[in-house]
Amino acid sequence: MAEEQRSVYFVTLGMFIIDEFTFADEDGIPTGKDVSPQESGGGTYAAIGSRIWLPAEQNAMVVDKGKDFPEEIEKQLLGYGRAMWAFRQQPASGTTRALNSYLGEHRNFEYLTPRIRITPKDLPSVGISKPATLHFICSPARASEIVSEVEQVEGWSPTMIYEPIPDRCIPEELQALRRVLHAISILSPNAEEALSMLSMPLPPSKAAIEQAADTFLGFGVGPEDTGSVVIRSGGLGAYVKSRSRVGEWVEAYWSEKDERKIVDVTGAGNSFLGGLAAGLLLSKGDVLEAAYYASVSASFVIEQQGLPTLLEKDGGASWNGDSPQRRVDELRSRHKRTDN
Repeated sequence: MAEEQRSVYFVTLGMFIIDEFTFADEDGIPTGKDVSPQESGGGTYAAIGSRIWLPAEQNAMVVDKGKDFPEEIEKQLLGYGRAMWAFRQQPASGTTRALNSYLGEHRNFEYLTPRIRITPKDLPSVGISKPATLHFICSPARASEIVSEVEQVEGWSPTMIYEPIPDRCIPEELQALRRVLHAISILSPNAEEALSMLSMPLPPSKAAIEQAADTFLGFGVGPEDTGSVVIRSGGLGAYVKSRSRVGEWVEAYWSEKDERKIVDVTGAGNSFLGGLAAGLLLSKGDVLEAAYYASVSASFVIEQQGLPTLLEKDGGASWNGDSPQRRVDELRSRHKRTDN
């Protein structure tokens, strides 16, 4: 029987991953630190970044559920709203897992199981029809395949938010990126990735990031050059520019001086882009305004290891005990004071 189709606003094609951890000092001696396996994956963080602003029913993510899927993790996901998770049973395989190995401050990441990729063609099989906004994290070559699949669906022209995968942000991938940019609504590497792909020296500076954004826009981003570049730059904030508006910086909600609030930056960039997608809806397409929502989404994700806590009560919602709207209003006011 065919799956009943539903329309949603935001879908990420990123994967759900269960992260496992080991910790050792710089000499390789185990520290004894113990962290339970956690729900993770760029798609998961992007979905939560959007969920901070939009009801569960307006978001969706495919979750491949292996035979070893932990009950406690499923319970946590359902706490954000059953409607946003499209569970796809994988009884013959395990859930995608990865190992985060810390040697002092250095983190190594490796997959422990085969990856199950998610493509636009998979969405109808889990009841998702033509989402308005599509987020994907991948190489330029795979981004081209995703764009091709989207273009084959009649009547579907989503806003496409492309997050290049870090290990493909190298000069050798630049030509492949240029070939797909015409179809991308928003290109969003982080600062190091942007400079690396353009063979520009590190560490990043605001001037270099602005130059990188101009270079990407010069290649032609979006249909008829209508796309935007948003370069996520950690403590520096995010730089937003398109051909139709001057570049502007949106500061990070938590800066380096708020060190006690910054616990784990894993997923910050992914959640930023989920928040950006939601912000585009709430701001009627204003990318700069959407970046305020994005910065606030990232602020909640970095306050703990794993995902933030949602509390819904009396028709309202708080995240980590605070109001997302209060934070976005504060961020706007900071921006206005800087302009003045």
